[in-house]
Amino acid sequence: MSYDAELKLFIDGNWKSGEGRDAHIVINPVNGSGIADVPLANAADLEEALAAAERAWPLWRLTEVEKRSVILHKAAALLIERADHIAAILTQEQGKPLAEAKAEVIGSASMFTWYADEIKRDYGRTLVRPTGQRSIVIRQPVGPTATFTPWNFPIYLLAKKIAAALAAGCPVISRPPQETPGCTGELFRALDDAGIPKGVAQLVHGKADQVSQALFASPVIRKASFTGSVPVGKHLMKLAADTMTRITLELGGHAPVLIFDDCDLDKTLDMVVPQKFRNAGQVCVSPTRFYVQESIYAAFLNGFAERTSKVKIGDGLAADTKMGPLANARRPDEIEKLVNDAAAKGARVLAGGERGESGFFFQPTLLGDVPTNADIMNEEPFGPVAVSASFKTFDDAIEQANRLPFGLAAFAFTENGRRANLLGDAIESGMVGINTFAISTADAPFGGVKDSGFGSEGGKEGLETYQVVKAIHQA
Repeated sequence: MSYDAELKLFIDGNWKSGEGRDAHIVINPVNGSGIADVPLANAADLEEALAAAERAWPLWRLTEVEKRSVILHKAAALLIERADHIAAILTQEQGKPLAEAKAEVIGSASMFTWYADEIKRDYGRTLVRPTGQRSIVIRQPVGPTATFTPWNFPIYLLAKKIAAALAAGCPVISRPPQETPGCTGELFRALDDAGIPKGVAQLVHGKADQVSQALFASPVIRKASFTGSVPVGKHLMKLAADTMTRITLELGGHAPVLIFDDCDLDKTLDMVVPQKFRNAGQVCVSPTRFYVQESIYAAFLNGFAERTSKVKIGDGLAADTKMGPLANARRPDEIEKLVNDAAAKGARVLAGGERGESGFFFQPTLLGDVPTNADIMNEEPFGPVAVSASFKTFDDAIEQANRLPFGLAAFAFTENGRRANLLGDAIESGMVGINTFAISTADAPFGGVKDSGFGSEGGKEGLETYQVVKAIHQA
């Protein structure tokens, strides 16, 4: 299957190619070969994008909600119509299996659909006042918005941000990951074909620091949203402080999974193993730290290792592939270092543990009896490695779950209803899945606590992050 993507910038309603611009080589992670060059925005491009967003802002914010909704619905329909084409591009750029890539495109469309409808349910409220007086509270769009997204879910995470921003009435300037420019470009092509007005949506590929410095320094940008690592998120927060730019941060996680001895173990294993190796573990809410009650710990490890050994790895375009390569050359190096450190400190390698012979592959891996001082118990591996240890009591499990400065997602498996309620209360995390991994949906807030960031995407909360509150009092 050939790589069929047009790599261009989209600024002020125009597609711009690479003439006179620096370029970044797009790499196929299956074999490490270059497959295309993406043009990078220069200083003049960024100024043009800012000027376009500033011009579009007063018009888009006053555009009737119904008209905004129609455009977002059309974009969603085009994404679904083109899902096979976009998924093939995504797989070749990022590595995930084709079925996962198509599911990501469909999920992205659901974001546009949901916000196209939610903006029509964005009600204010009337406060109680004496007869003849009125006090109302309304929400209005915050203004031009900058978005920064990573390569692990390049379309879905972009759609989460810009669907809400556009629905709210905010023009956007989006800097997608350089690793996956083709699939993200297709999202903007759908918006363009759906009739998005000039200047309302800009796509600027470019070097992360150059783009962020330019956008955060501009008074045009009123809001920013970033998904990525904790260090970069803290850096952007400092940039935002200089111009008092509102910012939403969805940062790293290291999701604990608490497995209690009353769970249906086979059913639980059938759920957790595919979820762990989904997208080669490159998921911010990937289940990673498995804490298992002592009485079922040995059985859990045996069942996990057996299922892990059957995960078929290979080119994401192959029909029988269950796990593709990691997204770039850095990831296998980092995973190998973490696995070796854990083994040196006493962990048992029960499945996998080695990198592939070519490309950016790393075997699906299970580590048992991982000590707390192992680096991988404290640093998010962001790869296909499950780490495990046993626990005795409920309090022991909660202590381990809350031990780290991260709090994005956590999971637990139990058939005890009272325990499930206590888990939901006790775990320090923005999202908790109990007997489920379905925590990222269009109608629910997605976000973390502690070093995992603040603010939410998805749900009505995701819309509110692109709005300001105004109280109007009339006597």
